[in-house]
Amino acid sequence: MMLTAIKHKLDELYDTYNQREFVHPDPLEFLYWYPDVNDREVAGLVASALAYGRVAQIMESVECALEVMAPSPARFVDRMPLVTLLEAFQGFRHRFTTGAELAALLFGAGLVRLRHGSLERCFRAGLGDNVLPALSIFVTELSAAAGGPFNHLLPSPARGSACKRLNLFLRWMVRHDDVDPGGWKGVSASKLIIPLDTHMHRIGLALGLTERKQADLRAAVEVTAAFRTIAPEDPVRYDFALTRLGIRSETDLGAFLGQLRQEGVAGRA
Repeated sequence: MMLTAIKHKLDELYDTYNQREFVHPDPLEFLYWYPDVNDREVAGLVASALAYGRVAQIMESVECALEVMAPSPARFVDRMPLVTLLEAFQGFRHRFTTGAELAALLFGAGLVRLRHGSLERCFRAGLGDNVLPALSIFVTELSAAAGGPFNHLLPSPARGSACKRLNLFLRWMVRHDDVDPGGWKGVSASKLIIPLDTHMHRIGLALGLTERKQADLRAAVEVTAAFRTIAPEDPVRYDFALTRLGIRSETDLGAFLGQLRQEGVAGRA
């Protein structure tokens, strides 16, 4: 289908839900704690890495990790030896992520920041027409510094993963509006890839944006390409608003898609 036929509906959805009052509960809200982009990028890496499982557990785990790193996540990772990090997170666990794995990730982040000056500069070193080459290099360097690989914490597009959480991290750090705080000014939002999970995959199928049966990297690229036709400078513009559908109690994804089908512009749900 042509997204141009429903652009007005997407814009209405964006205007309604792309506001901070609709963020909670979402690990994104922890990034609002940090006005300094150095702190924000480290906090965002932690929040996105742990953004799997039940939302209540995610929020608890991210808050716990960031409290250990208070008041400055950047200064914390920049100066801490691995042995101290392992001690700091000895009792931490988020589902199948151990405290030792989180400590190693943070140690790797500190090394990468030492080498490049920031996580952003490391990422930008591999940036091309889109974020995928840079993301692959970023994951490889961060994993190597952390003593990985940690595939569940740092999945790579080179292995076909949609990298939903890493693309979510990029959305948070690159875009700047009422919801996404931004801070990485050297990366264009036009290069971003949609953070594709099962919920957004269902929406993509229903709108005819992809026919891929799996929520994999190819599906994420196809959905992003479709959104790029109506928002070339910001193809993930509608991500947050669309993912409120069916998550918030006052929304109904089925009803929204049904309305589009009645207008003859959407496919199957």
